Amino acid sequence: MEKITVASFENTALAFAAKTDWQLKKAYYLFRIVNNNTMAGIATFSANLGLKLHLPIKGIIKRTVFEHFCGGENIEECKITSDMLAKYHVGSILDYSVEGKNTEDAFDNTLAETLKTIDNARGNPNVPYAVFKPTGIGSALLMEKVQLGQQLTTGEEQSFARLKGRYATLSKAAFESDVRLLVDAEDSWYQNTIDAILYDLMAKYNKQRAIVFNTYQMYRWESLDNIKKAHQLAKKKGFVLGAKLVRGAYMEAERERAAAKGYPDPICKDKAATDKSYNDGLQYIVENIGEIELFSGTHNEYSNYYLTELMAKAGLARDDSRIFHVQLYGMSDNITFVLADAGYNVAKYLPYGPVQYVMPYLTRRAEENTSVGGQSSRELVMLSKEMRRRKGK
Repeated sequence: MEKITVASFENTALAFAAKTDWQLKKAYYLFRIVNNNTMAGIATFSANLGLKLHLPIKGIIKRTVFEHFCGGENIEECKITSDMLAKYHVGSILDYSVEGKNTEDAFDNTLAETLKTIDNARGNPNVPYAVFKPTGIGSALLMEKVQLGQQLTTGEEQSFARLKGRYATLSKAAFESDVRLLVDAEDSWYQNTIDAILYDLMAKYNKQRAIVFNTYQMYRWESLDNIKKAHQLAKKKGFVLGAKLVRGAYMEAERERAAAKGYPDPICKDKAATDKSYNDGLQYIVENIGEIELFSGTHNEYSNYYLTELMAKAGLARDDSRIFHVQLYGMSDNITFVLADAGYNVAKYLPYGPVQYVMPYLTRRAEENTSVGGQSSRELVMLSKEMRRRKGK
């Protein structure tokens, strides 16, 4: 089988094999908007305002940006997308992406929906993981208060017990369904609370293999050390560490808070340092793959190539079940489809939920594509190259 190189990710014929000419053009014009700060700002503001005023624009949003970045409004709609991806040996990870409702009823609703995604993944080879966001099932302010060691009121103690109960319910369901469960990362000022809950659950459910996965944002300079400490804890308590690596999504907020409160900036000093942190994390985990399972979530082409090199050096099969390469749906298809074609375990994060409630997620995608590392520019280059290739046939 052909060896993966960085140049392999230039293969647009593979990258966009699943897209019709019309879908290719639509993606191109979408990223042209996203690539322009002013246009992206106007578009997201107008969409949010239109939905708030109950204007008849939901259909337009659904057929454009929503359709590109989301799997559907519900699990049934996601199945169509998931089946399409499966034809190209790409898995789907259904991510209920409703945000912004900070009530016990909303937390219970997210719990119920996530249980449905676990049931959907049970015995389904096309859906290798389930996932949830901690702030979807519990209060960020409460988790922060716990991390600070502050005294909780009786009501807060009850709320925190319910929060931990939701984690336990999801982990138990995942274990009983033999489905790996990803827990997304949050802000550093309450991430330690999440870590403590998850390591207790790993000690219970990760005895034979990784079921529960914690997420490490490698743009935090302490993340590799945190992985090593978690690994030592896993060895001491006899469980397999589930590690999801991402670069990170809250850099501005982290730096602003550190400056405002006068503590050291938790973020790596620059992109090069973040890249090194991520790649060092990959190396450490692959070197300890018998005791850690890896979910590598990155759009960085070199990091994906580097992971294939680490696997080859360690003598691991391309489809070793303990390692997955993952990208967000609607982005970096040149990485996803090329790796899948080469025989690696690959999946897409497939956000879903009612259009009006997924807008915070879509707004964040627009902001990140505009501001982070020229991702939308890269997408435009690849889309343009494929359109030229098809015209030249």
